[in-house]
Amino acid sequence: MVWLYFVRRTDLFDGRLKRVLHIAPEQCFESRLRQQFGAGYLTADLLDPRVMERMDITHICHPDESFDVICCSHVLEHVPEDRLAMSELRRVLKRGGWAVLLVPITVEQTIEDPTVTDPAERERLFGQHDHVRRYGPDHVDRLRSAGFDVVVTGVSDLIRGEDPSRLGLARCDAAIYHCTRAVG
Repeated sequence: MVWLYFVRRTDLFDGRLKRVLHIAPEQCFESRLRQQFGAGYLTADLLDPRVMERMDITHICHPDESFDVICCSHVLEHVPEDRLAMSELRRVLKRGGWAVLLVPITVEQTIEDPTVTDPAERERLFGQHDHVRRYGPDHVDRLRSAGFDVVVTGVSDLIRGEDPSRLGLARCDAAIYHCTRAVG
């Protein structure tokens, strides 16, 4: 769904040079994006040794407005200070640029408890031993609080009139959170 979104709803492949920051890069996208953007493509992660740069997204060591595009999928649920990370991502996003900041939406409203540190208890409460929260649809409000304008796109918005089964999206209930810098 994300690749289809990139192709159909963004300017990612319009041929213009871009600086792209890909946090916790998915292997299925990484080689294609590296080929497309060459030296303008940067992979980053806090722990993965395969990336180009070790990066803590709550303290990004790049100047303001460094990147045209930021891809960050299923990372923020691991970050204790997600609001700080969102603000940092906005800071390094160029005016006129965009970010896709995806998280799993698994509850009606975001739940978190920073006092929970036991891996088994985190798994019980947050669905995975290394998650620090479960997000709800109010994820969009957190993004807006960080200074983003957000457009949410679901599968039905992306493939109107097409067969979701043919595209492998019949059971996909994910949403794309397309973020741009809010004006003002």
